[in-house]
Amino acid sequence: MTKARSSLISIDATPYYHCVSRCVRRSFLCGYDEHAQQSYEHRREWIEKRLFALAGAFCIDVCAYAIMSNHYHVVFHINADKAKHLTQHDVIERWLAFHQGPSLVQRFMQGDELSEAETEQCGEIIEVWRERLTSISWFMRLLNQHIASEANREDKCTGHFWEGRFKSQALLDEKALAAAMTYVDLNPVRAAIADTPETSSFTSVKARINAIENDKTDVEGLFPFVGNPRENMPEGIPFRLMDYLELVDWTGRQCREDKRGHIDNRTPAILNRLGFDSVEWLDAYKYAEKGTLIGTESSIKDALPLLGRKRLCGFRLPAN
Repeated sequence: MTKARSSLISIDATPYYHCVSRCVRRSFLCGYDEHAQQSYEHRREWIEKRLFALAGAFCIDVCAYAIMSNHYHVVFHINADKAKHLTQHDVIERWLAFHQGPSLVQRFMQGDELSEAETEQCGEIIEVWRERLTSISWFMRLLNQHIASEANREDKCTGHFWEGRFKSQALLDEKALAAAMTYVDLNPVRAAIADTPETSSFTSVKARINAIENDKTDVEGLFPFVGNPRENMPEGIPFRLMDYLELVDWTGRQCREDKRGHIDNRTPAILNRLGFDSVEWLDAYKYAEKGTLIGTESSIKDALPLLGRKRLCGFRLPAN
């Protein structure tokens, strides 16, 4: 049964979410369609460009992404604190980057004199937009509508391009975040269309590796890694980048068909900090896309009332 989005996404439960959109029928988002004998590789750039453009306007950060042939994955971070500190003009500029605004707001931006009632109405509109700038639903709507429109125009057809609503999964703790990000970044390796993370085109892990090779610490448009959790920690993903890359590389080696059942003794130290042993981690990684909630049992129990749900569900990760 389809669940209300409010029971799937709540900033009070967690700011981190794994989202997936899939194409309907045999439609190809990107890649080469053997059935139609046509290449859609250029569409990867469409979605990557749109993804980063929206992230620059919304108060939603991109932690990880992978653009596949008929679907894409994104791990988001909702930056509510950033939205709270935007000025009214900031909110308007960000929202109008992708929308047409009413004349009242345009007059406000031009510095025209407004009546008290008009000022109040304008303020109400701006606060609605401020809230929407932290909405994954609005973000995904603007992303998917744009890609569907461009694809249908190119294919000279009409109708649905996406397979219904996007799927969202709440990532309730650091373990869930690490599992989902690794799962997303290794999608091309799992699908046997890339041999290594650094050759996985249109993924966040390749973008981060390219940045390192070019002596850059961060990738513009991606939420940065800021190290292990500590007080007064700067805003970013609570892992060290090199630890994460080591984890992705090691996990990628384990998920190869010729490595099934083999646990390398050079297990990344990050697993110890997260409280996983090798077998538990590979199980968590394997089932990272299952269910609408992922976290330890205690994390899931804590999140249920915030999501307006009662039943203990979701994929449960081992506790420390």
